[in-house]
Amino acid sequence: MSPAETGMETGRVAATVAATRSAAGLFDMQERGLLEVRGEDRVRWLDGMISGDVKALEARGSGAGCYATLLTNRGAIVADLHVGKLDELFVLETRRDWIPKIQATLERFIIADDVTLVDRSSELEVLGLEGPRAAEILSEAAGREILLEPEQWAQIEIAGAQVRVAAFGFTGEVAFQLHLAPADRPRVEAALEATGAGRGLARGDAAALEVMRVEAGIPLLGAELDEDVLPAEARLERSISINKGCYVGQEIVARLRARGQVNHLLVGLRLEGEALPEVEASLFVGGRRIGELTSVVRSPRWGSIALGYVRREHSEIGTVVELEGGVARVAALPFAEADSSLGPHASDPA
Repeated sequence: MSPAETGMETGRVAATVAATRSAAGLFDMQERGLLEVRGEDRVRWLDGMISGDVKALEARGSGAGCYATLLTNRGAIVADLHVGKLDELFVLETRRDWIPKIQATLERFIIADDVTLVDRSSELEVLGLEGPRAAEILSEAAGREILLEPEQWAQIEIAGAQVRVAAFGFTGEVAFQLHLAPADRPRVEAALEATGAGRGLARGDAAALEVMRVEAGIPLLGAELDEDVLPAEARLERSISINKGCYVGQEIVARLRARGQVNHLLVGLRLEGEALPEVEASLFVGGRRIGELTSVVRSPRWGSIALGYVRREHSEIGTVVELEGGVARVAALPFAEADSSLGPHASDPA
């Protein structure tokens, strides 16, 4: 991009972030996918596969949901999952391009079980509605009040179209993911945009969403999460049920919980300098490599910020770490909590 084009892009992202944080943003979420779990043995089998309490979801009834992980035998993350119970099936929501790997991993554990896995990603359109006025806009478009706890799922109607909605997102704000048939997308979008027109709704994009995800400190599969990472390292304790029976990787998870610590931790980092470093750039203290960057963005509010992993002994807020061409300070997550711990930043309002 030319300097002028870069400036325009930066301004557009800043405007979208501001609108979403103050009101709401509507995002195309086609990078997200859905895997269905069906069959008579689905409850017992899935409960033994993932870290979430599937039996508890079954007991709570249709619409119940939780955040969970699929782990390796050594307790590392294959995928993070938003799990929902919908009538006689379960849905696993995650990154669309990772679903073939997830499906193949799970199918290796179907022995004599009555379980079928079906990838529905190509059959659905996905929209994200996030921000403090998201529930208000969604309720108005649906013609009734939509009250969902985090991770809950529901079936609603918008503009005569059936829409499956789930209460989670990627900005740290109130958020909903909407799954609908491709033929219904134009009129659902039109209804949401009409409802949001007087409420500050902005159309968002991947660049703005990525900035807000990093600001919120939300780890992403393929960036912060992979088979080299343990849930506790990524601070994903909420994805682990401690009250359920055995599942793949549970022994390692329990051992780490009993020990009380891991060697590396996900942290926020506020970067000094104008140029953004590369993802996977190494971090050092005293010439010793202690971690690496996993996501890097330029935030309208916080300037150059990143997520990354560092050794536990260097994870305290305010710790200075070095990287090629500059330095960074460990920050609280989400970054909104960094005011009191790090003082003003060059990009902060005076």
